[in-house]
Amino acid sequence: NIPQTSSQITWHNHHLQPNGTEEFAHLEMIATMVYKLTKDATPEQMKAAGLGDHFVNHDHALFYQNASGVPWTATYIQAKGDPIADLYEDIAAEEKARATYQWLIDMTDDVDLQDGLKYLREREVVHSQRFREAVEIIKDDRSHQKYF
Repeated sequence: NIPQTSSQITWHNHHLQPNGTEEFAHLEMIATMVYKLTKDATPEQMKAAGLGDHFVNHDHALFYQNASGVPWTATYIQAKGDPIADLYEDIAAEEKARATYQWLIDMTDDVDLQDGLKYLREREVVHSQRFREAVEIIKDDRSHQKYF
């Protein structure tokens, strides 16, 4: 998915390239939220919160897994090698993250936690918009005759 023209390269570097770095920052923010919510919890509180298995395996350490306890794996990252297909995959991932943040916001009454989750939710919206713009740029570029 390497940009070919100078305008594509400029757009890519300005809009898409920073998304990957920001996504790692999102992961760190979520991990920090979880840590702050659980750092002082007793084993009994962890068990009552449904985190007993996590505590037995990891104590209070952060271990990236989904809500069902399935560990994070690189297989969650999808790539076809076609720029449009890959961007639609990215859009879907951003929209799934946005929905998950909304559900987490709806589940808590902690205002500080809600604020952090709302920020992350809005960033997912922006990322989805950037990926949608990239799809349109690629579609437009494909419709023009190429002269070499």
